Amino acid sequence: MIHVAAVPVKPLFVVLVATLSLLLLVSLFSPRPFFSQSSVSLSDKVDIWSVKRVMEWRPCKWWLQGHLTALPAESNGFIRIDCYGGLNQMRRDLCDGIGVARLLNATIVLPKFEVAAYWNESSGFADVFDVDYFIQQMDGFVRVVKELPSEISSKQPFHVDCSKRKGQFDYVESVLPSLLQHHYITITPAMSQRRDRYPKYAKAAYCQACYNALRLTRSLEKKASDLLEAIPKPFLSLHLRFEPDMVAYSQCEYAGLSAESIKAIEAARGDKKPWTGELAHLWRNRGKCPLTPNETALILQALHIPQNTNIYLAAGDGIMELEGLTSVYKNVVAKSAIMSREDFASMHGNTKAALDYHVSINSDSYIATYFGNMDKMVAAMRAFKGLHKTLFLSRRDFANLTSMGLTREDLIQALWKVHVHDFVMGIGSALPDCFCEFKL
Repeated sequence: MIHVAAVPVKPLFVVLVATLSLLLLVSLFSPRPFFSQSSVSLSDKVDIWSVKRVMEWRPCKWWLQGHLTALPAESNGFIRIDCYGGLNQMRRDLCDGIGVARLLNATIVLPKFEVAAYWNESSGFADVFDVDYFIQQMDGFVRVVKELPSEISSKQPFHVDCSKRKGQFDYVESVLPSLLQHHYITITPAMSQRRDRYPKYAKAAYCQACYNALRLTRSLEKKASDLLEAIPKPFLSLHLRFEPDMVAYSQCEYAGLSAESIKAIEAARGDKKPWTGELAHLWRNRGKCPLTPNETALILQALHIPQNTNIYLAAGDGIMELEGLTSVYKNVVAKSAIMSREDFASMHGNTKAALDYHVSINSDSYIATYFGNMDKMVAAMRAFKGLHKTLFLSRRDFANLTSMGLTREDLIQALWKVHVHDFVMGIGSALPDCFCEFKL
């Protein structure tokens, strides 16, 4: 909760905002040293992908080429990883859980994907991923079994709650005693864990799980391959997040939305009321508000993405105000328009998300308007595959620049500058746990 003192702070606030705006404006339009060799000026009219990068993330050799530490002769027990949320959140939990299992010298039981009505979901782990391939690829990194031994299978696992612990969570101290006592436990990994403190054998298990072991089932991979084949080439995969629940959760308000969009947002708000007044301005300038399709189109234009670019819309159902994008970029396609009506109707949240993931890690370029679980996973897998045309649009920079009252020409130039900096430096294009910086 934000507490505001009951004193007259408005004049001070105005001075502070004006000062910060001036400083940001100066920084945006001042030259940046690393562009002396590799920068492309706005007048050259090339797209952002033509700018020479100076930094890339590549898989670390210690993981790919290192010698594995042999697994101990005896396991300390069995762990089932319980995963919640959308597919990519569950993928993240699974990868984290495998690193934990190796850290604790535990045997993995096939993970449980929780059924979630909110995500329109009923798919389990085996409905999305190839189980045999997963077990094969994890061989030597961590033990995985399809079924429990008979002496344990009749028991209910002991649940260790570590998902909401505060601070840095120590699994050896907090979870290992329960594993040794009960021999079969379930966990949902804590988001606050520090993988940089893991021994390399546990980090290697985590990396192997994330980037080498999760392959779609044959039937789902066939659908994903057919979808990828049907998309006109070359193409940009755009992960757009402007659904009613996303906007409601952000607690942001937008001017100029249609009556239909406003109604959908209000229905999704619940007790999350939007910020108002100066707090709303501060919240937006911190980058907390999802980009609208119209704002996204403006940034794409600033990056000189041609308006005839083939764009695959990697998004869930219910994107609002989509005409703000399609009125500028005409060649936008979605899986619902490419797949047969029967195939599309038969799929649930996880399987639809799996298709978007597969298309996005194989696209010619990838742009995300958010920095969520899917975006982090896609960016890292693209780096693993050597695909570096990946970029995250900056909501914070967009909000700050538009609040300055810049002319369209100055706004376009400023948007180009902040995003080309991120692209050149490889910012956000991989996760540091398994990837190392490589200077070009």
